[in-house]
Amino acid sequence: MVSYNPFKRLVASSRPNQTQGLPRFVNLSVVRHRLEQREESLSPFAARSKDSSRETPESPSDVRTEYQRDRDRIIHSKAFRRLKHKTQVFIAPSGDHYVTRLTHTLEVAQIARTIARALNLNEDLAEAIALGHDLGHTPFGHVGEREVDELHPAGFTHAGHSLRLVEKLEREGRGLNLTFDVRHGIANHSKPRDDVMGGTTPHDLTLEAQIVRLSDAFAYLNHDIADAFRAGVLDSDDMPKVVTERLGERHSKRLDEMVTDVVSASWDATGDDGLDSHPSIRMSDEMRETVNVLRDFMIERFYLPENEGEEGIAAREIVRLLYRHFDDNRSTIPGEYHDEEWAVVDYIAGMTDQYAIRMAERIEPGIGKVFALRRAR
Repeated sequence: MVSYNPFKRLVASSRPNQTQGLPRFVNLSVVRHRLEQREESLSPFAARSKDSSRETPESPSDVRTEYQRDRDRIIHSKAFRRLKHKTQVFIAPSGDHYVTRLTHTLEVAQIARTIARALNLNEDLAEAIALGHDLGHTPFGHVGEREVDELHPAGFTHAGHSLRLVEKLEREGRGLNLTFDVRHGIANHSKPRDDVMGGTTPHDLTLEAQIVRLSDAFAYLNHDIADAFRAGVLDSDDMPKVVTERLGERHSKRLDEMVTDVVSASWDATGDDGLDSHPSIRMSDEMRETVNVLRDFMIERFYLPENEGEEGIAAREIVRLLYRHFDDNRSTIPGEYHDEEWAVVDYIAGMTDQYAIRMAERIEPGIGKVFALRRAR
């Protein structure tokens, strides 16, 4: 009889003992050690999961690194699931192929992993940050975010609320207890409007988090162009000449040019050449200028017109209505949102586009008619 060993798990072997026909006892903790050992072959500037920390210490997983656990916790969170029904640019889109906040997030994760792998950095960390970076977005995208920011005395940013979700709101108020590196990357992924590089980068931001900052911009610029073309809002002939000359006219070509430029310009991050003791993730001057031209073009010709259009105006009215209503009727807010200062914001920010529209219609019938008319067409 085999004695019980609490430090071992019973698992089915891919090649079971043929004489006994029984599965083997395997110490699965060797899996995590193997994964952590692989991290030792990464760049000397890469983050390593064994060095990560959580606010509440936990026993390690046998088969995953700490960054992989964070990734899985984010994917299985309620906030992550709601992203499939949240606006990217087009509000409550009815077409099957328009980008949503979820598909945007998946594209950011894919781009971030590609860059991290190419630079021999920790792609598990980059993926976890990317998957969590937009969890705190309100319904109706940046239109809703700006409206909540104006209404709430303490202000509001989706990056800050993403952090609040993973620290305080998920799992019935217990939070996800993510590692510091992932939380710090989520909190600092946003960039100012005037420069795609985001101005000053926090000095303690990991290279993997810096990758996510750029991957976010690369993803939304390229898929939003495709959406604008699909909707007939823009045409390929509208694109700035410098953008088409430098990046090409196809989605895949533009994205490939951006990614390969970052890999080339950031090569010191691999540690292969030993040229820089404090590397950063960057672009060439030419690419930075080109991407900023594209970003400015998209803001002026696509983002601002969509935000100021009929649906953008209706979305702002809905957010204002919901905020006033729940601020005056706090007893109707679900009990999981118990923070007196943030209860109204926590509830509204967690709503999907369609849920916010339905809720507003119950309070003031007809306020969402512009979306009903669009669905009827």
